[in-house]
Parts: sequence; C-alpha cells; structure tokens
Amino acid sequence: MSRLFLGLPAPAKLNIFLHVTGRRPDGYHELQSLMVPIALADTLDFELRSDGQITRSGDTVGPLDADLCLRAARLLQQASGSSLGVDIAVEKCIPAGSGMGGGSSDAATTLLALNRLWRLGWSRERLASLGLRLGADVPFFLGTGPALAEGIGERLTSFHWPVCWYAVVHPQVSVSTAEIFSAPELTRSGKALTIADFSALRDNAVRSETATGRTLFGANDLEPVARRRHAVIEAAIAHLAQFGPARMTGSGSAVFAAMMSESAAQEAVSQLPAGWRGWAVKGLAELPLAAW
Repeated sequence: MSRLFLGLPAPAKLNIFLHVTGRRPDGYHELQSLMVPIALADTLDFELRSDGQITRSGDTVGPLDADLCLRAARLLQQASGSSLGVDIAVEKCIPAGSGMGGGSSDAATTLLALNRLWRLGWSRERLASLGLRLGADVPFFLGTGPALAEGIGERLTSFHWPVCWYAVVHPQVSVSTAEIFSAPELTRSGKALTIADFSALRDNAVRSETATGRTLFGANDLEPVARRRHAVIEAAIAHLAQFGPARMTGSGSAVFAAMMSESAAQEAVSQLPAGWRGWAVKGLAELPLAAW
C-alpha cells in the first residue's frame, strides 16, 4: 500500500469570462463562466498515517482551521468513515485572494490524493459533490480540463478551448470574494448563453488571432466592482492592455491577457511596478490529475 504522494500539483485557473445571470433566494449568485486551468500551481505532499490524525504543514494562508486542505481531509474522513489519517505539506505559488482558485485547487488535489491513499474508490462525481461543500470552484478542479461552469459554478460541461500562452499579473492585493458579490452596484442580470454561443466564442477566438493575442469574449461582471474598490487592479489591467485585451479573473485581483507566444507573454510581465508579480504561463488542455 502506497504511503506517500509527493509533489502533486494543484493548478490555478483563469475565468475567460464570468457573467452573473441572477441571484437565488438563498443569496448565492447564478453564473456562467468559461474556466481554463493554467500551468501555475501549488505543490502538495501527502504521507499516510495509521492513527487517524490529520496534520498540515508548509505555507499557510490565514487561520489553520480555515485551511481548505485540512477541511477537505476532515470532511472526506468523516464522510467515508476512514480510520486513516495523513500529513499534508503545501508549497504555495498561487496568491491568495487573486481569483485564480488556489485554495479550491488545493482542496481538490487533497480529495483526489486521499481517495487513493485511503483506498476509498470514490468516483470524481462523488468527490465533487463533497467538494462543493468547501467551495463553488472545487468541482471544476475535480474535473478533467477546461469547462463551462453554470449554477453557482457546480454545473460543469467539458469544453475544448484553444491552448495558448497567458500573461498573468498579480498586483499584490487580496480581494474578498464575499465583498465583491455583495456589492449593491454589481450587475446581476446578464443574459444567459447557450452551448451554441459558447462554441461560437471558441471559433471566434481562433479566427481573431492577431500579432499580440486573442480577443476576449463577453466580460467579467465582477471586474467593474473590483476596479472601483481597488485602484491597483485598474492599473494592472492598464499595464496588460498595452499588449492586448486584458481582463480580471474571478473576483480578482489577478488580471490576464491571452498572448500568441511565450516570448510575447514574457515581455508583457517583464517590467512590472515594484511589488507586483507576473507569470508567462501556458493554458492546459487537461488538468494534471485528470487520469486519477
């Protein structure tokens, strides 16, 4: 029986667009978004314990009891009735509060690893149902690759999206998702799209390639709210807009532009203001643990 899984990736994601189409009676928002994984990832190590204890070490963000890896492990242990435990170590690369899904991705990798380590044999669908209790983005990271997300983000349809390079900039501010979604000025009546609309946006993205990058379909309805509250996001978008159409991902604060090559992406992030972080990263056609 394997006792170790070392260096498992938990990749970031970008929201190519994010439309808010309504608000439910329970306060959650109805969304439509195209989510694409990218080659920027946290790294997780897992070591089996036979005493049922669950520990967490390495890089942390906020209070330990709120850590999504710990919460995912405890939730799976409780739901499965497993008597086994685990030591989890995390090396963070995805900034917290950036809209790139780092915590949700860590939770998904934890569920996939423990499903194997504890020999539970759960399906991805069952893990995703459990993961939704941790966060709306967790089911996406338990999928296989780019996907159209609907509902609160839990209804996923796999979708082929052209692989390209992205210039990604994080202006070193953490944005509260709850704050953005609760803003009174947030537009909550975007038009719901169909699969045919989504297919057209993909085809247009391929046809609209230019020397610098690709056009961006739709909008991120959360972006105007975040830009008004955090001027540095406005500045980051203005910086990337010099190289091609730029947009915020998720609820912020990271912004991105689709580029035609690695060198173009590197140029876009080569001269950033002090304190900002930037990456030239490739989109992924499938998630790293898609075969698990």
